[in-house]
Amino acid sequence: MSITMDTTLASLVTNKRRVSALKSLGIVTVGDALTYYPFRVTEPVPLRAIREAAPGQQMAFAAVIRDMRVVPMNARRGYRLEATVDDADFARSRRAPGSTARLTFFSYRKSYVDWVSMRLRAGTSVVVSGMPSEYMGQLQFTHPEILTVAPGSAGTGAGLEGYARGAASGNGAFAGSADPYASAQSAYPPAATAPSGAALKYDADTVQEALTRVCRPRPVYHASSRISSEHIHETILGLLWMMGARTSSTPDGQLAGAGAAGIVAPATDTIAVQNGEEKSGTTAESGAEALSQSIPDVLPESVRKAKNLMHRAEAFLAIHDPASTTRFKEAIETLRYEEAFVSQTSLLKARSHAHKSAAHSCPLVTDSLRDQFIASLPFSLTAGQQQVIHDIAADLAHDWPMQRLLQGEVGSGKTVVALAAMLQAVDAGYQAVLVAPTQVLAEQHAETIGRMVEQLKPAIPVTLLTGGMKLAARRKALAAASSGEPGIIVATHAAFSKTFQAPHLALVVIDEQHRFGVEQRESLNAKTDDGTTPHLLVMTATPIPRTAAMTWFGDLDISWLTELPGGRKPIRTVVVNEADAATMGRMFAHIRARVDAGERAYIVCPRIDADDEENEGGSGVSAAAGSARGRAAASGSSARTAAGGRATRAAADAIGIDDPYETFDENGETVARPPLHAVAEIADRLQKLPQFQGIRFATLTGRDKDDVKTQVMADFAGGETPILVSTTVIEVGVDVKQASCIVIFDADRYGLSQLHQLRGRVGRGGTNSWAFLISRAEPGSPAEQRLEVIHHSLDGAEIAQADLEFRGAGDVLGDAQSGGKSSLKLLRVVKDADMIADARTRAGQLLAADSELAGEVQLAGAVLDFTRGNETFLTSS
Repeated sequence: MSITMDTTLASLVTNKRRVSALKSLGIVTVGDALTYYPFRVTEPVPLRAIREAAPGQQMAFAAVIRDMRVVPMNARRGYRLEATVDDADFARSRRAPGSTARLTFFSYRKSYVDWVSMRLRAGTSVVVSGMPSEYMGQLQFTHPEILTVAPGSAGTGAGLEGYARGAASGNGAFAGSADPYASAQSAYPPAATAPSGAALKYDADTVQEALTRVCRPRPVYHASSRISSEHIHETILGLLWMMGARTSSTPDGQLAGAGAAGIVAPATDTIAVQNGEEKSGTTAESGAEALSQSIPDVLPESVRKAKNLMHRAEAFLAIHDPASTTRFKEAIETLRYEEAFVSQTSLLKARSHAHKSAAHSCPLVTDSLRDQFIASLPFSLTAGQQQVIHDIAADLAHDWPMQRLLQGEVGSGKTVVALAAMLQAVDAGYQAVLVAPTQVLAEQHAETIGRMVEQLKPAIPVTLLTGGMKLAARRKALAAASSGEPGIIVATHAAFSKTFQAPHLALVVIDEQHRFGVEQRESLNAKTDDGTTPHLLVMTATPIPRTAAMTWFGDLDISWLTELPGGRKPIRTVVVNEADAATMGRMFAHIRARVDAGERAYIVCPRIDADDEENEGGSGVSAAAGSARGRAAASGSSARTAAGGRATRAAADAIGIDDPYETFDENGETVARPPLHAVAEIADRLQKLPQFQGIRFATLTGRDKDDVKTQVMADFAGGETPILVSTTVIEVGVDVKQASCIVIFDADRYGLSQLHQLRGRVGRGGTNSWAFLISRAEPGSPAEQRLEVIHHSLDGAEIAQADLEFRGAGDVLGDAQSGGKSSLKLLRVVKDADMIADARTRAGQLLAADSELAGEVQLAGAVLDFTRGNETFLTSS
């Protein structure tokens, strides 16, 4: 059986519990495992004799077991195992006097104690790595890493000396290729004979091999309560061994030859070793060739050589079994460039293919509907709006499809620009569809557009189509669309259904486009009956740094609206510590005063009720966003439940919060945090406060039915329920001009861009407005630092930039873009801007010479995977 990147772990790993634990991290195939990158690599462990030990400083040494005993712990159940080690010969090689130390292990399990006892019998040669401490006047190592060495392999005297000096000075890349122990016989007494019938297995054949293994840098992976970083590492090394790797990578870019640290053959109780894959008889050279055959390079050879990058197989090896921290960083850079090159090649191909498609030409006509509409507006367009409308008009006049991204702050006038484009399409005799992510937003758009076009001549039909409509109204809307009559259709996800047909569709406008996947958008291409591709205008208020947008949306033309219409006042942002009862009280009193003045207030909570961590249907965000972001679990991030436990990323998204900031302990496990506040809980608490006596509250969540949401928003806007407690369902598109205050609980757990979006729900009527961010962040913590950014800035681009720097582009742009096989896991969109620009230039040159990548089969496959895997462009950030 040949092993490839697509081979499933279930067919290779015999430990089914481990298979299940890895699957929970999104690791299902060999490719998933090799691209599950460590989040850090340890520094090389220095060699020191016991006399050179410094408490609290990691060290490694070779020694021999002098005695060992197991002591039952009387005060509590369990056992304590103590072994005394002597490093006389190793210390002599370092010109230091020999000494002894105690190795101590604690366990409740007798089986574990028996296993350690068998390994640490008197006379056994060992290599020890650990943190020394002092106990009862004696140097002690508690639960150190121990590698046992086969008898007759340890050396003494001058043989040790050169090796020890080379190891200590080489940052983990040990000097020399010959075994320095080979010139001397072991001075250690032989280990006791194994009990009859027991096959004693040693961890290393030589002391040199053992020292190399414990001293070299070690990758540390994000783990979980089900599997440790060590077991993840062990599994990945086992897979590399099965694919042909026998020795680690070395700085010269080749697989190491004699004397290098070998990758230990996996135990058959962990990895199902295939026939013909025995360790003996396999040379480093044949191993290198086998590994490169199993892991073919994706980058073209010319690009790899020009950039002086590693082969892909070598990079994987250098990441998961690094000979040095320098080598590890070089490998990361190689695969980071690979991600940049694949992504840019994919975007450039998509752009070129779009220009080969046919589209309806929609040129401007004399006395156009668009010009009538602009003239009827009670305000003047900003310079930015005028420029974007002009650019779109030129695009629509072409007979190939427009593909444009329109980015603008909340309230910057994107809807006016979109309506001008739709009227241009209608004037040319075609249909235009505006797709909104929620029914509430779709209804608002339909009402606003209907009001704006009611004075135009000839009359423009505006059709509303949502999934929550009654059957008769829905059939009427579908019939109007299928008639092909020129007009504007405002729809929700119903536009992607098979029953929706628009035979003369010329323009599709996607509002808040991050809520829709590529496949959904492309399904609209099939709605026409003449084989044409509709023009596409996608809009977002999610602030994206210019570099990130140009990188990720490389297949789209990009327009920015940076000016806000006149009359908008800046929102005052206040960060409030939830434990500060006095400030909380003053805040609630302020909100009551604003309500008494005829204004409205939002109260936002991440969860619907206290049981949401067990109910993935309780999302405060749209189902599309939840499903899209839920797939991000494949990137390997451990997400927490609302109760502070650990769960999948999908479960976290079901809560309705964009909580991208993982807090990890030194083993890479997520740290539990307090439970998130819930809508039901907060609504009940606030109604009992004296500040809100006589005030009616309403609640709104993603779990409510569409007709309930519509009624709740109508009551809120009308003032019957002036305080609305909701989840993040109000994040996008809700427009209540009387709303002047928003309170966001657990603000320290949101992404900055999401906080900025929520803050934009207030101040839309020109009144003074306030955003209160309620936090439980520790003083001086990164969470507190993040909130300071949004406290002091109203600039969406600046906030998005800070978001990228705090949590990396993967989360802002879709947490490795929805976890497909091609997901971006290493590329940093802002920090790697120069690398991305270089990759884009080289990808363009390659496509100019070979547009279909016929000569680069592996790259073509990677591009296809990337296109399929990245089904959403942005999360709800």
